[in-house]
Amino acid sequence: MTICFSNPFEGLETVARLHEYEGKALLRDAGVRVPDGEPVRTAEEAVQVVERLGGQAIMKVQAWTTSRKAQGGVVIVRSPEEARAEAERLLGMRFGNFPVEVILVEQLMDISSELFVSMTIDDSARRPLMLFDASGGSGIEDRADEVTRLAVDLETGIDEDGLRAACSQFESVTVERIVEAMARIVTLAQTVEARSFEVNPLVVLSDGSIAAADCRITIDDYAVFRHPELGISIARELDHPATMLEQVAYAVEQADHRGTFYFAQLPTDGAANTKGLIGFHGAGGGGSMMSMDAAVNEGFTLANFCDTSGNPSAAKVYRAARVILGQPGLIGYFGSGSGVASQEQFHSAYGLAKAFVELNLPLPAVVRLGGNSEDRAVEILQDACADLPATVEGYGKDDTPAFCASRFADIVQQSRSEHPDMTSDGLVSRTPDFVGSSDAIRHDFDGGTLWLDRQHWSDKATEIVREHGSLVFDTEANEGFALAIPPEDLAKRDSELIACEVECRRAGCECVYVELAIEGLEEAVASLASNRGEGN
Repeated sequence: MTICFSNPFEGLETVARLHEYEGKALLRDAGVRVPDGEPVRTAEEAVQVVERLGGQAIMKVQAWTTSRKAQGGVVIVRSPEEARAEAERLLGMRFGNFPVEVILVEQLMDISSELFVSMTIDDSARRPLMLFDASGGSGIEDRADEVTRLAVDLETGIDEDGLRAACSQFESVTVERIVEAMARIVTLAQTVEARSFEVNPLVVLSDGSIAAADCRITIDDYAVFRHPELGISIARELDHPATMLEQVAYAVEQADHRGTFYFAQLPTDGAANTKGLIGFHGAGGGGSMMSMDAAVNEGFTLANFCDTSGNPSAAKVYRAARVILGQPGLIGYFGSGSGVASQEQFHSAYGLAKAFVELNLPLPAVVRLGGNSEDRAVEILQDACADLPATVEGYGKDDTPAFCASRFADIVQQSRSEHPDMTSDGLVSRTPDFVGSSDAIRHDFDGGTLWLDRQHWSDKATEIVREHGSLVFDTEANEGFALAIPPEDLAKRDSELIACEVECRRAGCECVYVELAIEGLEEAVASLASNRGEGN
């Protein structure tokens, strides 16, 4: 079966976890019946769709959450006037921090039976698996032992005989229609390389036809690049539309594949009832989870999840820190993750130090830098940040996440007692005076600019660049600041450049500065500040 898509996502900003209306557009193109309807963004659009559907419809918020109906996000309307009022209410709802931007308005269907369909990956068998319940629909979690498990062959598709046996209560013509719909669903899931594909419920209508009344589809984020027809711009399985900061972070990750950088903002509605909102910077999945729990156990609310691991460059860690600190209302910065044996922690220390110094960080920070060269990393971070307004402390892998979180809580409490109103709002990046000067040496490269203060260059600066930048600078040149590589190759050596910058500053000869672009960051921070000012 060949599926031709009508590109329902054109002009939309979407992530790897699709909205219901996006998934239904794919199902319709695959030959599976879906209710007549349209996604809308305004109350007026909702009225127009309801009028076209005959004056009554079901309206559903498009949000990645379970129990939408129980939360008031699914309603039936019986008139255009009622549709207008409900659309205004639904578009004002928020799930976590994230407002409802789209409502799906659909025809009411005369449903006879509901079935549960969920396709996933059986890791042990290394093949797709279909979960099916012919009496499914709502409450499926309570009937897990009754769900039929159907093997899906990559060549021949679903086990049709097993499916027929599971549908024995239906008439034979209905069974065959179910089998046909299920075969189309399996083909679609394979075509778009879905990691999970749930249709709950797949319904039998009073006329015997089959339709998908709801769906949840997540595309494998590693396969997104093979599916430009889906229009997915953020290959992340987020549970909300990608925020401006998440879009900035994703662009950083795509531009620099040295290590990983994952960033997601989290719901923070309950922050007022905790010790406050903090930025979180993890390293390694399991260690990050433990560290998040440790921070929450100390009474904090996490503004975000962030992971930089796999031996990231100093530039990548720097950009991650800048993105984290772009969030408003933070009262501290907590970094902690795994003690990764293969990860040279001094790269992370240099990246963090550059970010903290550049922002003259007024917020307390505790960072656990467990891994290779951790002692050197801790010394770099603490010494480079010693003159900042706030306390910055580093720890190693032998210091547990719980200990680090407890220490973090202590210094946050001290900071709040001295500066109760201090937050991340309004942080401004500062640069050395020689940046932009006609007397300075300037080398542009992809993603940044290297500035060298020739006028105040010293023997100490030459000594530092020879030690930390031998792959960048001509160590035989008398002046010390001459490059040994073409300027266009500097992007590959930004970790060495950042090390030179931080070490020169530590030595009191601030003659090197690496200006690193973070496209869209200023706009995202300004938008967040504006929304915060409006009380959103």
